Amino acid sequence: MSTSAADNVIALYREHADAFEKLRGTQLVERAWLEAFLELLPGSAPEVLDLGCGTGSPIGRHLIERGCRLTGVDASDALLARARASFPGHDWIEADMRSLPPLRPFQGLIAWHSFFHLRPEDQRPMFKTFERLAAPDAALMFTSGTHLGEAIGQFEGQPLYHGSLDSAEYRELLRGAGFKVIRHVQADRTCGGANIWLAQRHA
Repeated sequence: MSTSAADNVIALYREHADAFEKLRGTQLVERAWLEAFLELLPGSAPEVLDLGCGTGSPIGRHLIERGCRLTGVDASDALLARARASFPGHDWIEADMRSLPPLRPFQGLIAWHSFFHLRPEDQRPMFKTFERLAAPDAALMFTSGTHLGEAIGQFEGQPLYHGSLDSAEYRELLRGAGFKVIRHVQADRTCGGANIWLAQRHA
């Protein structure tokens, strides 16, 4: 089950864009974390890469309203169409985060409720991608699980895959990619129970 579910994540978000947009809603429960992320960003008009950006709302909208120049990446063309319509002055790229096109370094990287849809073996090499795409002092924020393994949720009546590494391995991968953990909270009850990492690239 887990193998087929892992392979079907992108298809689910392509097929059920309307349902995802309705389910995600506009409530910004992540506000406090986004503010902490923004405080770390170097420069006055930072460029941010949002991996798994979806429709660009509400997270992308908040970052844009706070003066960020956004590049959003998502594998769902249906979700990206909404992002492009809502925020035409920013860049929206249809791609799998595991095989990105050439991109410049960014002052901020975020993978909120997207990175954890990758298999554990696909998550590990992503830290080299984070390293390559992070400008000096760049901030990185992502959500994860806490223990090595897989979990299957439900979305529109179909299995929805989640993968995770151990928290200790995430720390080691961040360190190896040149990031310092600024804050890490497991099961943050103020943020929907998310497990959240906020880190900063060494200059």
